[in-house]
Amino acid sequence: MANRHLSRSIVLQSLFEWDSRGQHDDTVSAIVGRNTKEFAPGMGDDTFIDDLMKGILAKKQDLKEIIEKAAPDWPIDKISPVDRNVLRLGLYELLFSDRSEVPAKVAINEAIELAKTYGGETSGRFVNGVLGAVYKELGEPGKEATPAKKRPADVPYEAMPIQHLGGAVVYAHDGDDIYMAFVHDVFGHWTLSKGKVEENEDVNTGTIREINEEMGLNIVIKSDLGMNEYIANDPELGKIRKQVHYFLAESKFDNIKRGSSGGLDDAKWFKLADILELNFYNDILPIVTKAVTLLSQGK
Repeated sequence: MANRHLSRSIVLQSLFEWDSRGQHDDTVSAIVGRNTKEFAPGMGDDTFIDDLMKGILAKKQDLKEIIEKAAPDWPIDKISPVDRNVLRLGLYELLFSDRSEVPAKVAINEAIELAKTYGGETSGRFVNGVLGAVYKELGEPGKEATPAKKRPADVPYEAMPIQHLGGAVVYAHDGDDIYMAFVHDVFGHWTLSKGKVEENEDVNTGTIREINEEMGLNIVIKSDLGMNEYIANDPELGKIRKQVHYFLAESKFDNIKRGSSGGLDDAKWFKLADILELNFYNDILPIVTKAVTLLSQGK
């Protein structure tokens, strides 16, 4: 059975792209097809993704009105793009899906998880508040239901497979100025270039290769910036722990040639003085800050 959490992530990403590009429904099929191919190539049956996306678009006006009523202090165009599209997805499943397939609590919990993963610091609470208000209006269906047994994929944290990745804060000198190179993802965040370290590679070699493939830059590793970890969903393995080892790495101030990595839509150089104003993920900001500190100290 296809991993439905991964499927919902693909639908959210596709909604975000559709929304940010002007909500042209005739582009949806191509957007969904490309995202499914990039992020779930081994999924096989993508019927759930297609049905969910088509259903949300068919009910988009109803969903707009529901959001406006449930969050009267937040005009829909003022809600952050990620939160807005999580609400569309979550409300559609809560209100219009077959409850035998998607119980109300599952719809709410899945939306909250998506908001926490892809949104800002308060996104989870905001989505929980809106969906919770609608859930109460519905009479709290399924409140007394016996919790379902865990799926086999819901393994304990300690038992999750670990995937090793390498990434870098890439910098370059141009005259008296220092620049840093970042990639931009489809959810509106600037982040660090990274990629999977192959089994036959050490992390330094894998990082150098991945940065070259993703940004077209040849780097020299200068310092170790430490590691972070996050949980992701693999279409075959289920939840996995991705451990990323980050480095401070120097490059020439060359043009960035963005590769074909899925989920990225831009890559740019920024002056050192400007980068802390960018929209970073919470777990990336400390790594970038450490890199800036080292560069400011001349290390």
